[in-house]
Amino acid sequence: MTPQPASIRPGDDNIDWADTLARLDQVLRIRTTPIGMKMFETVEDMEAVAKIRRPSDIHTADQIVSMAARLNWTVGITGEDLVGTQCQSVLGLGAQDEEWYSGRHMAGVWFETEGDAALHQAAMDVVPVGTYQAMAVSPLATGRLAPPDICMVYATPGQMIILINGLQWSGYRKLEFGCVGESACADSWGRALHTGEPSLSLPCYAERRYGGVPDDELLIAMKPGHLLQAIAGMEALSRNGLRYPIAPYGIQTDARAGLGVSYS
Repeated sequence: MTPQPASIRPGDDNIDWADTLARLDQVLRIRTTPIGMKMFETVEDMEAVAKIRRPSDIHTADQIVSMAARLNWTVGITGEDLVGTQCQSVLGLGAQDEEWYSGRHMAGVWFETEGDAALHQAAMDVVPVGTYQAMAVSPLATGRLAPPDICMVYATPGQMIILINGLQWSGYRKLEFGCVGESACADSWGRALHTGEPSLSLPCYAERRYGGVPDDELLIAMKPGHLLQAIAGMEALSRNGLRYPIAPYGIQTDARAGLGVSYS
């Protein structure tokens, strides 16, 4: 049986986003706007979101996401607003047919053979096609996607490991992430929507070229409950002196003094 996208499961629409984001900023000093993404079964439901913008041009999904994260816009799209089938497929807004899975459009571009490209397509985490007609993104601070299906945070590697440590503070489990290479949005919002799991990605060429993601940023996508869990965990770690920014101790310094503070 095909797993159902996490976005159809009930969420918490009572989160105090002003307080939550203030706490996130306190522990991580995030420089890029944390955003939410929500899938809609009808276009009308998406267009009913307050102050939503509809694109007049054709974009990549990376551009739409960055309009929220970099410009603080609330933007809604359908599959027809996206360039090509690759972006449509990750969000379940089109394609996912035999032609798409063949990978022919990526063979000789990102992969040596059509067989390699087909393996890449099969490896991607995508929202199953047919359930949703539209998607919207918005800064979490607006509260317009109450609740968002997933939250997305762009952060540096140093910030990201502290965030993951926060997720693991209570109810520990090993977190594992994959990398499909190009189309890395399948590793972040595609996987988080499909599985409900916190999903870290290395933003790909397209996300950086078209979405404007800086060289030093990674992306994690997760359900709102996971974000709250991570923040609570980071606050606990901070009380233990384990916080961001991580102050360098010195590569030639006797480590016993520093470790003694943490583990005494």
